[in-house]
Amino acid sequence: MPTPIEAPVLDLKASLKKPLQWAVAAGLLTAVVTLFMPNYYRSEARLLPVESKGLGGGLGGLATAAAAFGVSVPGGEGNDANFVDVLNSRWLREQLLNTEFQYHARSWRFGAEHLVKGTLSDYLEAKNLDRAVQELSSVLSVSRDLKSKVIFIGAETRSPDLSQLVVRRAGKLLEVFLQEKGHTRGGAKVVFAEARLAEARREMDEAEEALRRFLEGNRNYLNSADPAVRLKGTRLEGELRLRQQLVTTLALNREQALLEEKNDIPILNVLDQGNLPIEKNRPARSQLVVALAFLVGLGSWGFENRRWIKERLSERSVGSQGERA
Repeated sequence: MPTPIEAPVLDLKASLKKPLQWAVAAGLLTAVVTLFMPNYYRSEARLLPVESKGLGGGLGGLATAAAAFGVSVPGGEGNDANFVDVLNSRWLREQLLNTEFQYHARSWRFGAEHLVKGTLSDYLEAKNLDRAVQELSSVLSVSRDLKSKVIFIGAETRSPDLSQLVVRRAGKLLEVFLQEKGHTRGGAKVVFAEARLAEARREMDEAEEALRRFLEGNRNYLNSADPAVRLKGTRLEGELRLRQQLVTTLALNREQALLEEKNDIPILNVLDQGNLPIEKNRPARSQLVVALAFLVGLGSWGFENRRWIKERLSERSVGSQGERA
């Protein structure tokens, strides 16, 4: 009858010797490697949009303008959702990529700082504009808090100066979009009122010219014995007064539309413009060293004691089968 093979006995102290050596070696190697990894610095701005108070409402106009630039605006949401879509739009990102920045940077981890002047596309070293727009997501991040409606614009680069400049430039571009490209209902009324006012002024000039020509030959038409002359003079004077009243009314409507246009533009409160980061955001060198040392040590321990682990798993499997029987 064959003699059963005894399960190997695990000597905990001896089994940990080699894994600890491997873990220490891996930790030291990781520490050396991470020393040469560049630091990344993150700057963040916070914006708080305020709903417009205009009669026409700026939200619809902003959505229309955003759609014209390829920005999808979800319905039923506030200005904060529209602002996030504008910040993620192709138009704004191209403007940001083509902006020239001047900042301090290091050529490598322990190199001296030097002044760099160039665009964000140059920093990303993208082959073309399409790739630059895609790679910009690794630098620029935009999010919003659904409860407080605060918008967060973050930038993470190898230069603290550049991170701050990118964040502030993105906020400025959003303001430019709202002021110059956000066509509101009030703005449309201003355009119509100005066109109608110009037309009314031409018609008033024509009425004045017609009355002037009539008066050249009929200065005292009210005392004329010809009823037709009196009737024509009265009609021309009435036409001129009507045109003058129309011009006055349209001018007032234009001023009202200008005020409404200003009220339609959404208000953007800047809570934080974007700080100049001092502490790096990543890499977390200590965490990398600890994590890799732990994984290497665990893997080494498992490899060195694979026979004991296999026997333990076999015993557990046999025990579970016996319980089921």
